[in-house]
Amino acid sequence: MVSYHMVKETFRLPLVFLGLALALNGCAAVGMTLFGVGAGVTAGTSVSYTMDGIAYRTFTVPLPQVESATRTALDRMGIKVDSAEKTEQGRAIKATTNDRQIEIELEMVSARTTRIRTVAKQGLFFKDRATAGEIIFQTEKVLGLS
Repeated sequence: MVSYHMVKETFRLPLVFLGLALALNGCAAVGMTLFGVGAGVTAGTSVSYTMDGIAYRTFTVPLPQVESATRTALDRMGIKVDSAEKTEQGRAIKATTNDRQIEIELEMVSARTTRIRTVAKQGLFFKDRATAGEIIFQTEKVLGLS
């Protein structure tokens, strides 16, 4: 006769291995994500990203020049500027494309240093990291830094 304890012991080891496999699989995904972030940095990209798709970079250029370059970059990309307003730290630009809402913040770090932060929202939940990064890359190109 098979007892409950015998069945429990028979399935314990395979369940432990299954649990370990699932746990390690998650670690591999995190490791690959971190590897991808590291690979981008070593490949020479100058744009950094937050975990939720916000792109940012700091330029050693005064804020008025970065704002002008950003507007030129948006124009070249065919992105329409809806508004630009002064903020406590610098400037805020809102723009739109066919299906994306673009938010750009320019923050004066010092008289000769400006931080740009871009978000490209598509719908309620999706953030387009590639477009946000491209806006910064094109701004950098207009500034003659790339």
